Amino acid sequence: MSNKKITTPILVLLLCFLSLRSMAQEQKLYLQFAESEMKRFPEAWQIDHGKRLYFGYGQGLGCLAMLKIWEKTHDQKYFDYVEAWADTIINEEGSIHLYKRETYNIDYINPGKILFTLYGKTGKEKYKLAIERLMDQLHVHPRTLEGAYWHKLIYPHQIWLDGVYMADPFIAQYGQFTGDSTHYDDVINHILVTAKHTYDKATGLYFHAWDESKKQKWANKVTGQSPNFWGRSIGWWFMALVDVLDFIPEDYPKRDEIVVLINGLAETLPKYQDEAGLWWQVLDKIGKEKNYQEASVNAMFMYGFAKATNKGYIPTSYKTVAEKTLAGIQKKLLKTESDGTLTLMQCNAVAGLGGHPYRDGSYDYYVNERIRENDVKATGPFIMGLLELNR
Repeated sequence: MSNKKITTPILVLLLCFLSLRSMAQEQKLYLQFAESEMKRFPEAWQIDHGKRLYFGYGQGLGCLAMLKIWEKTHDQKYFDYVEAWADTIINEEGSIHLYKRETYNIDYINPGKILFTLYGKTGKEKYKLAIERLMDQLHVHPRTLEGAYWHKLIYPHQIWLDGVYMADPFIAQYGQFTGDSTHYDDVINHILVTAKHTYDKATGLYFHAWDESKKQKWANKVTGQSPNFWGRSIGWWFMALVDVLDFIPEDYPKRDEIVVLINGLAETLPKYQDEAGLWWQVLDKIGKEKNYQEASVNAMFMYGFAKATNKGYIPTSYKTVAEKTLAGIQKKLLKTESDGTLTLMQCNAVAGLGGHPYRDGSYDYYVNERIRENDVKATGPFIMGLLELNR
């Protein structure tokens, strides 16, 4: 009898320990992937296969994910990794290396998101000056007649879904940072104007871009819309919608209209999710020749669904969509290398519209753009999505 009395509680404790250890291992997936990124890219300027010190939107996205790891774990190395890059690229006057305001490129705004946290933690005045330098661009950045930002000066009269993510969470946080609510108005207007001109009632999806002038070869001559539903562009859009709400007060006028847009996405996107739980490069062309399950759109949607449910913007039942996506990523798009690092496969390296050579927004264009591994447009949102899922 005495042996039973001893072994039973020990067995219970052992089972509890094994259960807790298993849970802890699951929760460390975001750490495993963050460590993989830091091993691949020992310095943050190298993120996204960077070849030079540059204030790039990709490096900004990757560093934002690392700051969120730091906020979760309080491990200083993640903060130091980001701060070392920013400290190198921004001088004491707040000037940013290779930044050119005169290009009016909205991509430049995205890395500015990390500066609020860096300034708050370090108190270095140069980070505040750099924030103001980026806002100075936005004060005079060219806009459509309805007040939405052009994507770049070289892409006149054009709104891209990408640009909403690049600029609006930064502007909303600046509004909170300064206590100036007019910036919330600007963000909400940019979002609602973009939704008005890119939304497709027939599918519930959003076109990649809209040309106010309707002069671009890719633009529909009646609507001004681009011709296809590029997965990552809608991923940028989804992330922008959930991120701006972090900074806009809950009772702010028209904030609820953004929540309505999020609910619309939540209702629509699962209709385009395949049996594996994944989305494709061109969302509405599942299984079509050369189309493929693309990593960044899946990471972004996983993040969007997980965060939207955590914040209460959409019903908690939608968290299963994020979980299903993660399972699909783990099965189809995630691999373990011989050195133990984790790799995300099938990342669309880049896609856009116009330019030289001209990108026409056709189906053939999107499915033939370069594919690579560990592109930060996938890895950054993947880390952030894992954090939202606490995996």
